[in-house]
Amino acid sequence: MGTAFGVLLERAGHRVIAAVGTERSRDRIKRYLPFADFVLPAAAPAAARPAALVILGVPDDVIRNAASALAEGNAFHRGQAVLHLSGSVGLEALDAAELLGADVLSLHPLQTFPDIDEGIARLPGSHVAVTARSAEMIEVGEELAREVGGIPFPLEDEVKPLYHAAAVFCSNYLVTVEGVAEYLFRAAGVPEPLPLFAPLARAALEATLSRGAAEAITGPAARGDAGTILRNLNALVRYAPDVVPAYVELARLASKLGASSGTIPEEARRRVDEVLERWS
Repeated sequence: MGTAFGVLLERAGHRVIAAVGTERSRDRIKRYLPFADFVLPAAAPAAARPAALVILGVPDDVIRNAASALAEGNAFHRGQAVLHLSGSVGLEALDAAELLGADVLSLHPLQTFPDIDEGIARLPGSHVAVTARSAEMIEVGEELAREVGGIPFPLEDEVKPLYHAAAVFCSNYLVTVEGVAEYLFRAAGVPEPLPLFAPLARAALEATLSRGAAEAITGPAARGDAGTILRNLNALVRYAPDVVPAYVELARLASKLGASSGTIPEEARRRVDEVLERWS
């Protein structure tokens, strides 16, 4: 994501003066940011010092350590902006930069980045969460988001973990659920299931995005079909017992969605709950 940001910022007229990486990333950086100096981590503080903007495009769990290491080398100063690209990590991870006078913020594209080329293609047009401590830095973040082609929206720092959990359900767990579906179809004797269930998956997602989940929900838990749920669970116990807990919890959530839309009578929901309780 950091490299994709750098490419798009250069296209918007900014100059990336340096990119930090290990020897393994040297060729990648030179390919995408050919005019930037390639810098090994030991020289990162000196490379960051003259920059107006420092982007920490590192894994979430090492943002704080990366900022602290740069701060120890006096990389940060007043008049400089330092941002990270995490959707779940708060601004406190940049405390070391803030203590040296830098302004801090975060930008998080609500998009997947499987590789750099896809990131460069997908970021324009995507919505980008902007988190900062002041209205001035919110404006800076919004302008940066627009310069890479994004559509900015403000996000409060304290709710970032909740926001990111929503994104995980929206994207990562959606893929996980479809992966479980593929596994179960194969277990049922369907040799190449992806083309077969693709129309079903697309129709469900399109209905959700156009009408909302409560209106789009279908299936046995949403309509109160306890007998079907029982048959499903008995089959899973036999062929895929590791999937049973996920089925039970998702069935509970589907039942709640059905209740919120009025598709499941209270008596039918009670029967569903009774079946699910046996597997808790």
